[in-house]
Amino acid sequence: MTGNATHRFGNTSILTVRTVDATHIVTSAAFDERLGDTYQRVGLRPGLLERLAGITERRWWADGVSFVDGAAAAGAKAISESGVDPAHIGLMVNTSVSRKHLEPSTAVAVHDALGLPSSCQNFDVANACLGFINGMELAAAMIDVGMVDYALIVNGEDARPVQERTIDLLNRPDTVAKDVMGHFATLTLGSGAVAMVLGRADRHPEGHRLLGSVSRAGTEHHQLCTGDNDGMQTDLKGLLAAGLELSSDLWADAAGEFDWARGMDRYVIHQVSKVHTGALCDRFGIDRARVPTTFPTRGNLGPASVPYTLAGQADTLTDGDRVLLMGIGSGLNACCLEIAW
Repeated sequence: MTGNATHRFGNTSILTVRTVDATHIVTSAAFDERLGDTYQRVGLRPGLLERLAGITERRWWADGVSFVDGAAAAGAKAISESGVDPAHIGLMVNTSVSRKHLEPSTAVAVHDALGLPSSCQNFDVANACLGFINGMELAAAMIDVGMVDYALIVNGEDARPVQERTIDLLNRPDTVAKDVMGHFATLTLGSGAVAMVLGRADRHPEGHRLLGSVSRAGTEHHQLCTGDNDGMQTDLKGLLAAGLELSSDLWADAAGEFDWARGMDRYVIHQVSKVHTGALCDRFGIDRARVPTTFPTRGNLGPASVPYTLAGQADTLTDGDRVLLMGIGSGLNACCLEIAW
């Protein structure tokens, strides 16, 4: 499949990508302790999160610090290190799943916190865990056609509220083993923030060029994972199977345009768990040594996970390295985006 599913970028580069960590470490063992009575009652063994997902800990924001604060801090860091005058940023896209209100957008709070100019267009892009990559694609399209010279993509996620509510729910006396597994994915989430500045490649030869992307939609699977601020229900096996099928279709489509199956120096895969990472590597024959992971100590950071993991690799990449971002979001939607570092 070609056409609108395949995109080539002509004049957009990443200038900086920076992270901000939440400061409060919460171990999976601590979750096991809080759910100990429930596990015993329903016949499950503690250690599910480490044994099945490979997640030993995740982070929560400190009291009084919000995901908006995190997104703004990451944005300020990225802007400062890019050397771009904030007055020249024409677009700011917030891609957070976390939100306090239905309206106004979360973007307006981040825009205000950063003191960006009124000429800087801002809005939210919400597409589950794929949102940040979608934000990059939109920004690149606007830069390529000359609508803006610089764009800022931000994301801040806060897993604490939904995890606290989920633990309370699972500790009710009527909970059964099926309930625990249905809410299991909620406990894999983490908190953190990331931001990226993109600009015109012809003005920034030091930047890292966006080359192209391929997207696929499998929206017949939109009920496999549904969530709100009170909780998230997930069909774990169904979601994994559908995600692998959709990703395989995307991979096959991409083969006619890109040689992603070989020659990539890094594969930055959406950070869900060791099961998902291993399954994708096996399906596409990807060398696991080229797949950095952050989920063991940060959990699933949602839309922030791919750029957060990329930021951690920045110092190990050299000019000319090929990097493939591989994102997938509940719904289902998938996208791969290549960067020439």
